[in-house]
Amino acid sequence: MKGMEYKDYYQILGVNRNASDDEIKRAFRKLALKYHPDRNPGNKQAEEKFKEINEAYEVLSDPEKRRRYDQLGDSYFRWQQSGAPGGFDWSQWVSQPAGGVRVEVGDLDDLFGGSFSEFFQSIFGGYARSAGTATAGTRTRTRTARPAPVEYPIQITFEEAYRGGERTLDIDGRRVQVKIPAGADNGTKIRMAGMGQVMPDGTRGDLYLVVEITPDPRFERKGHDIYTEFDLDLYTAVLGGEARLQTPEGAVLLTIPAGTQPGQTFRLAGRGMPYLKNPSQRGDLYARAKVSLPRHLTPEQRALFEQLARLK
Repeated sequence: MKGMEYKDYYQILGVNRNASDDEIKRAFRKLALKYHPDRNPGNKQAEEKFKEINEAYEVLSDPEKRRRYDQLGDSYFRWQQSGAPGGFDWSQWVSQPAGGVRVEVGDLDDLFGGSFSEFFQSIFGGYARSAGTATAGTRTRTRTARPAPVEYPIQITFEEAYRGGERTLDIDGRRVQVKIPAGADNGTKIRMAGMGQVMPDGTRGDLYLVVEITPDPRFERKGHDIYTEFDLDLYTAVLGGEARLQTPEGAVLLTIPAGTQPGQTFRLAGRGMPYLKNPSQRGDLYARAKVSLPRHLTPEQRALFEQLARLK
């Protein structure tokens, strides 16, 4: 116990000691995505780093563990600053049973594939929320909590976000079908039940796929509304008629009134993005006219335009 190594969980996550819960969560998510084994197959260093990150988050995301860890840290740093005479006395920080209640820590290494170090088990064993059995007299209570959810990015096309669909993914060597919900947006989370970290009882936590939509040069999304542009020739703009408009559902013919101005916008109600939780409800599609002027005129066309100019 005297020679046990102190772990700086704040340094592992790259945050300061006054970091908020949100800052800690953001740092954990960023690092967990970077060092996740699925992104670093066969990389032992990345695997160890991933375990360290999970251990640090297990402590700093829990108010009780974080308070105990901060108290320990202050004492440890004071001991270092005093010249570190002799070994640091870890025994006063090791979790001890209290009030006649005996706490037996289960196999914490099952969580995150063996990520908890000797330091964690010694200091936080009695506080572990991952597994434990508390015995007082003849009553026994088993506590089991799910590990922190794992998040993983998934890129989808604009069309997949509009229509929804399915993807086949390879997760931990298992091929699984993922349903993409219509109306998904950047940051939408798709829950994959039982595909996350291994729990102490052998079951798995959940995996969340975080959606990232690749840009589509034809369409711009604003909430549930979609914006696009279409080419309109001068003659149809002046005289009226029909123009072909490309929508996420395919091409449609748009009725153009005579005298349509460059930049005029047409609203197509109910042709926008579906609502994520109510796909039968949709936003609107807004189409902006790009009037194309002729670059080269025949002598006859030029004469006609000159005649029009004299009539104005």
